[in-house]
Amino acid sequence: MKSLTFAFCTYNRADRLDALVAAMRAQACPLPFDILAVNNNSGDHTEAELQRLGALPGATLRHVTETKQGIVPARNRAIAESLDRDILVFIDDDELPEPGLLTAACDALMREGARCVGGAVRVDFAPHVRPRWLGKELLGFLAEVDHGDQPLWLTDDSRLLWTANIAYDMSLFREDPDLRFDRRYNRVGADVGGGEDAAMFRTLVSRGIPIRYRPDMVTRHFVEAWRLHRRYFLRLHYRAGQRFGQYAMADAGGGPLGVPPFMIRQLLEHAVKWGIMLLGRHPQSVRQGMNASHALGSVVGYRRRRRGAAESRP
Repeated sequence: MKSLTFAFCTYNRADRLDALVAAMRAQACPLPFDILAVNNNSGDHTEAELQRLGALPGATLRHVTETKQGIVPARNRAIAESLDRDILVFIDDDELPEPGLLTAACDALMREGARCVGGAVRVDFAPHVRPRWLGKELLGFLAEVDHGDQPLWLTDDSRLLWTANIAYDMSLFREDPDLRFDRRYNRVGADVGGGEDAAMFRTLVSRGIPIRYRPDMVTRHFVEAWRLHRRYFLRLHYRAGQRFGQYAMADAGGGPLGVPPFMIRQLLEHAVKWGIMLLGRHPQSVRQGMNASHALGSVVGYRRRRRGAAESRP
């Protein structure tokens, strides 16, 4: 009999867990399933709440504590705890799954031939008020996923899937013990960004793994108040740029400042354009600021990589 684990990693969100576990238990599923919570050293009453929820009726809730801090060790612990299952489904601890999520995931993996499947993530601002400057083009940076209302095969990285709503055929991880979330993209505590899920997605794409998008596989993602500020989006892109420059960008040599001149030129162009847009109160100024922040982060990350490479030479 095939089996499924429905997992989430959690850090200091004890007050959300009651509604989350109830919604997970309410899912219909063609396979027997349990719920796995990976507690990443929460300092609130998460442990007590998980103990309480584990005693309630419904799908079994098992929970473990991952002592290595960060989202990457927590996600990899969920994989390790689920290697004897056939399917692992991830959502986040600031979400609620909509009815039909597990049914759609199982259908894609068991009938359609996918080995990875993800679905829609709908941003929910309640109980907060969405700022007027936060346009639709920015919702993807709050984890929204909307690739249309028809199922799709995803064969490149032009459309990404997040671990806010994704399922894996666990044979992927049994067949390759090195296929895990990349620790270089770890996000710890109140840090932002990460990119470990995008890195995993791109790895699967590069291997030709069949990846499916199912619009009937839906989560609601609740946005906390601290993300509803322009500085969050700027910081998010600075950190993304750092990781890109340090880990993903092709080596393009150095220069007077330790980076190629074109990177400095791009940074200056983005910064000047951002300044002009701010002065003119342009509605797209936040998006341009994100471009400038990413360019700055890329310079910092690239210099860090070059410096590390130089120090490692004999």
